Amino acid sequence: MRKLAFTQAPAPTAPKIVTAARIHALDESGSAPEAFLVIGDRIRQVGTIDACRAAAAQTSALAPDVIDLGDAVIVPGFIDAHAHPLMLGQMMSWVDCGPDRAGSIPEIVALLREAAKTLPAGRPVRGYGYEQRNLAERRHPTRLELDEVATDREVYLMNASGHGGVVNSYTFEQHGVTRDTPNPRGGEFFRDEHGELTGELSDAACNVLTGLEGVKIGHHGPNFHLADEPEEHQRQLAAAQENFLAGGVTTIGDAQVSRREFDMYLRLAESGALKVRISMYLLSHLLDDALEMGLHGQFGNEHLSFAGIKFYSDGTLGGWTAYFPDGYVGDPCRTGQLYHEPGDYTELIRKAHRVGLQTATHSQSPTALEMVIGAIETALADRPDPDARHRIEHCGLPTPEQIERIAAAGIYPVNQPQHHYNWGEGVQHAIGTPGERFNPLGEFERAGVPVTISSDAPVADPRPMEAVHAAVTRTTRRGARLGPDDLAVSIDTALRAHTITAARALGREDELGSIELGKRADFAVLDRDPYDTETASISSIRVTSTWVGGERVYAL
Repeated sequence: MRKLAFTQAPAPTAPKIVTAARIHALDESGSAPEAFLVIGDRIRQVGTIDACRAAAAQTSALAPDVIDLGDAVIVPGFIDAHAHPLMLGQMMSWVDCGPDRAGSIPEIVALLREAAKTLPAGRPVRGYGYEQRNLAERRHPTRLELDEVATDREVYLMNASGHGGVVNSYTFEQHGVTRDTPNPRGGEFFRDEHGELTGELSDAACNVLTGLEGVKIGHHGPNFHLADEPEEHQRQLAAAQENFLAGGVTTIGDAQVSRREFDMYLRLAESGALKVRISMYLLSHLLDDALEMGLHGQFGNEHLSFAGIKFYSDGTLGGWTAYFPDGYVGDPCRTGQLYHEPGDYTELIRKAHRVGLQTATHSQSPTALEMVIGAIETALADRPDPDARHRIEHCGLPTPEQIERIAAAGIYPVNQPQHHYNWGEGVQHAIGTPGERFNPLGEFERAGVPVTISSDAPVADPRPMEAVHAAVTRTTRRGARLGPDDLAVSIDTALRAHTITAARALGREDELGSIELGKRADFAVLDRDPYDTETASISSIRVTSTWVGGERVYAL
């Protein structure tokens, strides 16, 4: 039986006065105070150093410690409102086959083959990060090419989208998948013109890899996390946490929480090793369980809390599984899929909304977005709530008319500009000219829709300054400009999108997201001022330290 440990209250610590060359509070007025006072884990004064000293003298018998960060710049701790920490932890032990490491299929094969030499016999070889349209060959590798890595063990190369990838012949043989195996509902084993398995698989077809405990289509979502021993999962989460902190991220919205993730977070929290703040979105197959337990709103403590329910409406643009019923321009035979019948999905949203639960639905294509927006509108008509803050995750290609309805319904889209940075050209290739509007942040802002950005780690690295750069420049990894200038946003909007607006998307703006009186003392220290940095160089701004609750938890 799990037991809660009770410890004595820690001895009082001296107040801290934190100052730097520039502090961007990102409050409503856009203030730049000289310093702020931290007592415990809260900000108790914001203003001049003298004002902070006076406030410290009134509230503590201990003289304050002055932390002068010199020429550095302070911003609120970044909030990554949509990420997958456990999956990131897994990827960190896999082979990075992303564009910085491999630009062609032979280079990927070489990386995987080298890794196989260091693994014990029989242990799977796993790689990640390739995006087929960024490869010289402009296609997926095949199972025969992965057979060059190994024929006596599983080889799995995950696509950058996270919604599938490629396996070698051994993997199919082990799981009894042949050319005659039917495609599972919500997924596909891809075949060539002769009907032979190519090795590529997507969404529900990944069940062969994730095992019985994987996230199933029947559980309202695709497969992401491969099963490992609990101790290994705990280690993976701890490693992922350090990765987020290195990017200045102090709070994470985990957008894919099953019982497995919940248990791992509890283990970290009980051991005192949970440094970041986690807001959990339980997968929709747990909705009835949540309702039965009376989880009718947010609850938890400052480090681990329940935020809402995560749904999927369709797949991914990067993996061509987002739903386009008329087929993709790049491949008319592919349509992607919806994960729910519209009527069934509407009832699920109504059920959650009826008790006051926030919902967060993965949705990319205009057709899938129509289902999501319509369901939220129906739920709001049944039980009006001007501050329900239902979320749409990714929200890649809404029409202008849908954006107006998103604004009217108070919906929070949660976008990932690093997606268009990494494969913006690929989206254009997949669906044609509309792809240039991928992540239309400027349109959101003009319509009065909150702009919220996140990483979707490990689909992109949890590096907020790279996301901010992508939001401001609309450039891709290859240097192309994606769409007209008015799809971009300002540096101020982008920084707020990763801090205070992200806090609102999590329902935590009262305690997080800005440097203000009474809020948690979470902040990131940068080596340059983003407001004074040339636009093209924003992504090169470094995080030199990260602070949570007034304590330094990461230093460069």
